[in-house]
Amino acid sequence: MPLPLYLLAVAIFAMGTSEFMLAGLVPDIATSLDVSVGAAGLLTSAFAVGMIVGAPLMAALARRWPARAGLLGFVLVFAVSHVVGALTTSFAVLLATRVVAALANAGFLAVALSTTTTLVASDQRGRALAVLLSGTTAATIAGVPGGALLGTVLSWRATFWAIALLCLPAAVGVVKGIPARVGKIPRDAPDGTSLRDEIAQLVMPRLVLVMLLGALVNAATFATFTFLAPIVTDTTGLGEQWVPVVLVLFGVGSFVGVTLAGRLSDQRPGIVIAVGGPLLLLGWVALATQAAQPVALLLLVFVQSTLSFALGSTLIARVLYEAAGAPTMGGSYATAALNIGAAGGPVIAAATLGAGAGDLGPVWVSGLLVAVALLIALPLQRFITPRAGQTVR
Repeated sequence: MPLPLYLLAVAIFAMGTSEFMLAGLVPDIATSLDVSVGAAGLLTSAFAVGMIVGAPLMAALARRWPARAGLLGFVLVFAVSHVVGALTTSFAVLLATRVVAALANAGFLAVALSTTTTLVASDQRGRALAVLLSGTTAATIAGVPGGALLGTVLSWRATFWAIALLCLPAAVGVVKGIPARVGKIPRDAPDGTSLRDEIAQLVMPRLVLVMLLGALVNAATFATFTFLAPIVTDTTGLGEQWVPVVLVLFGVGSFVGVTLAGRLSDQRPGIVIAVGGPLLLLGWVALATQAAQPVALLLLVFVQSTLSFALGSTLIARVLYEAAGAPTMGGSYATAALNIGAAGGPVIAAATLGAGAGDLGPVWVSGLLVAVALLIALPLQRFITPRAGQTVR
């Protein structure tokens, strides 16, 4: 894999840390800015909505820019939004910075995903995606616990400053690693690359199918991930010090999952889906019924994160293949599918917490979402696997 992919992963690490870090900072932010914990929780929702809306909007805005200019612009806006967030004493301003950061994050990820088509061979899309997503998985392993620790030792503002500083080497990496004219569409490009034609790809059944499946699997993943802490402390009965251990274990599993998928998703996505899907469903059922056992919890968290990210990244790689007719917008379709799942899963799971399902309600939601995905995918598997001679432009 070319070096620029790893440089892009550094930026995605910083952005992934920012996306997930608020889970441990909400109480401190609420106290510092004199708002309720529920209101402070809106910072997470604002970021998720910004990611969903921002992916296509930012990709459309930057589609005729050289990739380097777009990526650099987005990472710098992301950094500045965190500087403003670290300095403000207004909750409204902080909320606005989260929306701006999400827009920049969505734009960066959409352009980065589309840029990989110009950096790797047409049959290495899944491996390239695995490298990019390693930035996100590294954030769950090191970035999120590190951000929570920094916030505990110093303050939540220190975490925002740290994210801003992480963006600086990422910006240098973009400038040094991405050729100046990679990803630029000339103004006299043929009609086949017009924005209207790229958006028209969204009516293609195969693309809609893999986007839907990717969103369902990612929703299942984040339905449980968001509410792991109360499962660890209340259901399993472990101390609070075990929460970061379990989160790191989840992150390690996610890294293993995207790495394995990167080796299989280009040529044999059908095997990943046909084998990994049913195993993932059985794993959620096992976790829902065995979470009271500490050893079972630790083992299943690792297994489920591995399977979830292997299956999810394979489906997102299929989005990029099926969106080959949208060379600048395809990355935004993959980003939107990921974040619709990341936003929707926790919302559905949260509803079960007040409906008598207890702390394990989110795990049952994860199982249900995967079951729905399998009911759709298995009969239509021939529409998910590569077509003869399929390449990515």
